[in-house]
Amino acid sequence: MTAAANQMRNIQNKPVYIVDGSRTPFIKARGEPGPFTPVDLAVQCGRPLLLRQPFAANNIDQVILGCVNVISEEMNPARVAALRLGMGDKMTAFTVQINCGSGMQSIDTAYKYIRSGVSDMILAGGAEALSQAPLIFRQEAVEWFASLAKAKSMKEKVMEMASVNPKYFSPVISLKRGLTDPIVDLDMGQTAEKLAYLYGVTRKQADQYAANSQNRLAKAQAEGYFEGELEPAFGRDSTVYDYDDGVRPNSSVEKLAKLDPAFEKPYGQVTPGNSSQITDGASWVLLASEEAVEKHKLQPIAAIKDSAWAALDPSIMGLGPVLSATEIMKKNGIELNDIDLWEINEAFAAQVLSCLKAWEDDEFCRDILGLNSAAGTLNQDILNVDGGAIGLGHPVGASGNRIVLHLANAMQRLGKKQGIATECIGGGQGGAMLLERV
Repeated sequence: MTAAANQMRNIQNKPVYIVDGSRTPFIKARGEPGPFTPVDLAVQCGRPLLLRQPFAANNIDQVILGCVNVISEEMNPARVAALRLGMGDKMTAFTVQINCGSGMQSIDTAYKYIRSGVSDMILAGGAEALSQAPLIFRQEAVEWFASLAKAKSMKEKVMEMASVNPKYFSPVISLKRGLTDPIVDLDMGQTAEKLAYLYGVTRKQADQYAANSQNRLAKAQAEGYFEGELEPAFGRDSTVYDYDDGVRPNSSVEKLAKLDPAFEKPYGQVTPGNSSQITDGASWVLLASEEAVEKHKLQPIAAIKDSAWAALDPSIMGLGPVLSATEIMKKNGIELNDIDLWEINEAFAAQVLSCLKAWEDDEFCRDILGLNSAAGTLNQDILNVDGGAIGLGHPVGASGNRIVLHLANAMQRLGKKQGIATECIGGGQGGAMLLERV
């Protein structure tokens, strides 16, 4: 290899560090629009993050934000957030969307910009206000409004008015439509039901996992494990939101067993108690090159070592983490139990448990993952050690960012060397990121 080629390869593999991050509390939706828009949430946790840095905000090269349900008043929320954060008119900013992986996609895009030498510091985040998802008119109503608008004479207008059907004004919940895959016509809960059937995940197993997740989250709150990453959010009515309010302390299998199935009644496994919650929240991480770390005397908390994305049949989208995380492990010559900490976003308890069972399945690992045999059994003591989306909720544009940030912080707190954060993605995809503690 020539000297020039060696130099180019070194430039394209520059170290990339997570030097800081913050998130809002994750606020449970309660049947009405919540107090914050996606940009509001991004600003609430972005402002204190920027204020504590030893450099001016305009030293950051660009802003990347994941957001799925962009509201009409905030087109390109990354740019709107950057301006509201006082980062200057010259700050380039763009929004990314890959459903549940959007917050991780922002980090991955930033990672690759810095690794290739294009940028030195990038603010990468995710924001979502699911409670703000709009109600929409049915297609028949849209066509009726169009006909009414095209009517020219008074007679034509009266005729169009007379043809109106009251059902036109019964709105469609856009969030429900958005959580239904248009290719296989299954909503996300039904895809979890399919996995539960394929891998023999019982209702009791799913409820036990959910109870454990809730109790881990309650302990993490009580012990102050989120203090280093969580910033309070302040509502316009002076309400202070300073904790994740979806936690259900003292959860148990017995309590969860009383809940009815949500997606496949009456015999389904997936219930509101063993699923992620509908939630609003935002998260940021600040990424920096080695040069930026030295220049500004920053203290990295983790290095990003690799990332991977994978795709599969949308009806079994919940197995996305198995494909993407295995790709990372194969590329880096590591095995399942070489990893010290795992974050698998808890879309559904049955989905997480199916991922673990897939790694234990010889046939799946050989035929789908290209391994010689089963990957092994993942020790649940190192999986989502402080709970996950079953208690915290899953603001889809933010969750992938949150799990990376929390993995980095948990690795520091527990003195662990390597961790993987991964999530399933609606539409049949998965994303994963390998971190190393600094």
